[in-house]
Amino acid sequence: MKKLIILSVFCGFSVFSQNNDIKKDTIKLNEVLVEATRLSKNAPFTQSNLSKKDLNKRNLGQDIPFLLRYLPNIVVTSDAGAGVGYTGIRVRGSDATRVNVTINGIPFNDSESQGTFWVDLPDFASVTQSIQLQRGVGTSTNGAGAFGASLNLLTDGISQQTSAEINNSVGSFNTHKHTIKFNSGLLNNHFEMAGSLGIIKSDGYVDRASSDLKSYYLSATYVNEKTLIKALAFGGHEITYQSWYGIDAATLKSNRTFNFAGAIYDDTWNVTDFYKDQVDNYKQDHFQLHINHAFNDFWSGNLAFHYTKGAGYFEEYQQDQVVSDYGLTPINIGAIEFATTDLVRRKWLDNDFYGATFSLKYNDLKKVKFIFGGALNHYKGEHFGRIISGEYIARADLFKNYYFNLGDKTDFNTYSKLDFQISDKVSLYGDLQVRFLNYKIEGDENGLDINIKDNLTFFNPKFGLNFKVNNSVSAYFSYAKAHKEPNRTDYVESEVFPKPESLDDFELGYRLETNAAKVNANFYYMSYKDQLVLTGAIDDVGNFIRANSGNSYRLGFEADAVIKLDKSFFWQPNFAFSKNKNRHFLDENGQNLGNTDISFSPNVVLGNALVFEPSKAFSVGILSKLVGSQFMSNNELPASKLPSYFTTDLNFAIKLFPKNTFKELNISSLVNNIFNKKYVSNGYLWGVDPYYFPQAGINFLLGLNLKF
Repeated sequence: MKKLIILSVFCGFSVFSQNNDIKKDTIKLNEVLVEATRLSKNAPFTQSNLSKKDLNKRNLGQDIPFLLRYLPNIVVTSDAGAGVGYTGIRVRGSDATRVNVTINGIPFNDSESQGTFWVDLPDFASVTQSIQLQRGVGTSTNGAGAFGASLNLLTDGISQQTSAEINNSVGSFNTHKHTIKFNSGLLNNHFEMAGSLGIIKSDGYVDRASSDLKSYYLSATYVNEKTLIKALAFGGHEITYQSWYGIDAATLKSNRTFNFAGAIYDDTWNVTDFYKDQVDNYKQDHFQLHINHAFNDFWSGNLAFHYTKGAGYFEEYQQDQVVSDYGLTPINIGAIEFATTDLVRRKWLDNDFYGATFSLKYNDLKKVKFIFGGALNHYKGEHFGRIISGEYIARADLFKNYYFNLGDKTDFNTYSKLDFQISDKVSLYGDLQVRFLNYKIEGDENGLDINIKDNLTFFNPKFGLNFKVNNSVSAYFSYAKAHKEPNRTDYVESEVFPKPESLDDFELGYRLETNAAKVNANFYYMSYKDQLVLTGAIDDVGNFIRANSGNSYRLGFEADAVIKLDKSFFWQPNFAFSKNKNRHFLDENGQNLGNTDISFSPNVVLGNALVFEPSKAFSVGILSKLVGSQFMSNNELPASKLPSYFTTDLNFAIKLFPKNTFKELNISSLVNNIFNKKYVSNGYLWGVDPYYFPQAGINFLLGLNLKF
């Protein structure tokens, strides 16, 4: 569950002609929403970009992490096994808490857990215009620090034409998605409204791991030669049957789709039934207002406001619970005292997140581009639990809080960025950010009082050089410093007070672009101090528990390319080879284990796509992914090793233009794991016992899109 923050969004545009260039101008104005946080094409940082066309080919109901899985050094996983519901992403071995996500420049990461929960924004790819992934620290942004990557989403831009769409897709595991969209077109050259409604349902690959997801999106825009005002409201409501426990090794061999969530046991621990409402039920609404204005040809500015409201719970059946653990007195029936009981409880999160950002840009249109910006955001989250039924619970004790604590976080940052063209071949980039944090948790949980306070100040400098060898070849070098605060679980679950992390990120890259090929290659060295690494254990709601590991590093090489084999065939390979090590890692007993592999960090991640596209109306692609073996813990226990896996998907898209019926008709299909490989992509340790999250074998999605 999550919330929004606000990020400094940015404005930078010229004075445009009223009519002839209005289409081009409105496109530029929409891109203004991400200019402060999105890298330019020649910026000295490592990046990948996906267009609307790239997304549409595979946008058939799976979450955004699964639409990104073929980018370099990406590993994705799904609790339900098929990409719908709760999903996760890791970049360079760093989990979602280290991937800073922004939507129109406004951060999406949860303020406390720092994770991203795409299940709360189902079908968001349908209203996304483009995505940029920055691997490494990247440029300064608001919200939780980027320790593995930044993911920058831009929602649909202004459209000249009135339009409507109906999107439908169906597939394996009773999966289906239905979306309707509309756009008013640009009215009087100034006004536009657009919106969508969506629903996604799936039974999931894993038993009972169902998803019932609803979404909405509405935008209203005013634009003229110098000003863009855009208001957005979007959100979702998810009800998913829990599947975050995984399965043990024996069950993986005998019944890989088994789901322990909701299991009801007899006195000898045999499963007799399942609780039907073992669900996660959460609703989240986002509101954004962006005001961008060009003062003249050189100066422009942005002011943005946001508010996010989230509320929901997960419900679970619990057996043999000690009544006093819930702050209750055991009841007596006759002469018998019932100190334990079976019960159903709900753990709630009710939160608000709001803030404002600003940015000011100077661009002399020749050599100098300068940005000064900042953001102030505040988060408040109520965490509480309630018993809703119990065999031996007094009626008067139902629906009362048995724990309550309040998380309160204030986040302020300011930054300055300079892009200076030293010569025709050399450009310099500099970026200085200061961030101030105040976080406190007060209340009680699990029968213990919680009183946590932390105040942190971070200074994050960055600089880089880009060298243009010729019109086709360029090279870059960059250094970036980053700091990151612990998350809520780190503070609450750690036996010792957690320390913030710091990172020094060095990137050295090469870019080639010709008519026949585009190639990107880079080396990176990421040196961490006090890195919070995953221990392999999880808490009672599926959050991974972390611990400061001292010093660690990630050293790697990445490359990706688009090679035109002939006018119809394209080859798109990508490679990532890395070494990810803790230095002198100490286990829970204080024993020095030496240099060990960082958990969930495969040394090899390869992707490949062979695409046949004889025209703009038809394409078919074979897409493959290899993920090397990885450990689920930092002590390299053999039992914690996840084996490598290799999967292949088949994707095709057809575009038709029927006369006198639709403007456009699109048919697309995705067949996942066509060779029916049995594999697991994620897991954890419970003590020393491994648990796994199995992924689906061969499965398909088929979509039909009608444009009016």
